Amino acid sequence: MADSYLQGLFAERIGGDQFGKDTTIYKFEKIKRAKNAAMAAHPNVELIDMGVGEPDDMAFPEVVEALAKEAATWENRTYADNGIDEFNEAAATYMKELYGVDLDPATEVCHSIGSKSALSLLPACFVNPGEISVMTIPGYPVMGTWTKYLGGEVVNLPLLKENGFFPDLESLTEDQRQRTKLIYLNYPNNPTGACATPEFWDQAIAFAKTNDILLVSDAPYSPLTFSGKPMSVLSRPGGKEVAVELHSMSKGFNMTGWRLGWVCGSAAAVSAFANVKDNADSGQFRAIQKAAAVALANQAKITPLISAKYSRRLAALTETLCALGFDAQMPGGSFYQYVGIPKATKDGMTFASGEDFSQWLITEKLISTVPWDDAGAFVRFSATFVAPTEAEEKRVLEEVKTRLGASEFVF
Repeated sequence: MADSYLQGLFAERIGGDQFGKDTTIYKFEKIKRAKNAAMAAHPNVELIDMGVGEPDDMAFPEVVEALAKEAATWENRTYADNGIDEFNEAAATYMKELYGVDLDPATEVCHSIGSKSALSLLPACFVNPGEISVMTIPGYPVMGTWTKYLGGEVVNLPLLKENGFFPDLESLTEDQRQRTKLIYLNYPNNPTGACATPEFWDQAIAFAKTNDILLVSDAPYSPLTFSGKPMSVLSRPGGKEVAVELHSMSKGFNMTGWRLGWVCGSAAAVSAFANVKDNADSGQFRAIQKAAAVALANQAKITPLISAKYSRRLAALTETLCALGFDAQMPGGSFYQYVGIPKATKDGMTFASGEDFSQWLITEKLISTVPWDDAGAFVRFSATFVAPTEAEEKRVLEEVKTRLGASEFVF
């Protein structure tokens, strides 16, 4: 069948007249297909999903109750635009209580329909054609994707184990520094689980200030910090002058599907974000914002329970993987365990990449993980597998150990 004239209308940024004809299969689509095939081939074997990056529990009862109440309130039916005062004030109070950061809710906080939406809009605030967003790999590519859409360039800095999974900002050339508008940083990090130190944040702030760059701190996993208090770049000296930080209700409050977060920090940058956002959406449902305000007001109760759960699971997962020969170390935060893959099994199976190993885990062991090959051959195990009780957690991890223990790995 001949192509419609529409084939010639697609923008070059998404493939132009070749859009839809690329046969390359996206990594997560490969995982989905492999999972479906494995379950079809082994219908009586439980698939252990350690690839999904979202909490396995629902939002806390008081938050769900607040949503039901607010959804039934006539006044909440209208557009929220750039957010409601009640949510902005709750977010500012939360930032003060948990991170020691003082924010003006009117000028230094703006809600977003999740962090992904915020990351897609920020390049439109700052990046002109030929200018650069610095990203980290492995990582979450959304801000870089939109930078390219706008005619900008992306410079990827690897997160290497030998460097503590921190990017080497000093490796940027003089030309790159002059053209860079945004530097994306994500701690606690997905997928490595590394946490930023005060020293790292201070170095990043100094680098941004010296080179006239805005730091974009993507912090959805920040509440899931397992040692000491969670830290914000905005709590460091000079942080609010050179940074915005993205927070989310998803990870620390079991509210992934609710799609709500906020951008905070530099008033000028928040104002620019609000301006672009106002031309992109009409705001998240007011009832969701009001229910989220209840969650934020109860962070001292909610977040420690969620953090303790994933810390417990990751400690047990780390122990399990170490017993199998992996060089696994307890992450500082998030709910991910990021480990280098084995070279082979003793019975002759070899793995050339993280994707090879991940596909083998799904196909042969019915254990789903996410491969990363951007800075070495790694896979990411997520502690968000479904397990309603601690006894069930232990059972799942024991099953992982049994399945993988049947194959002796060569590292």
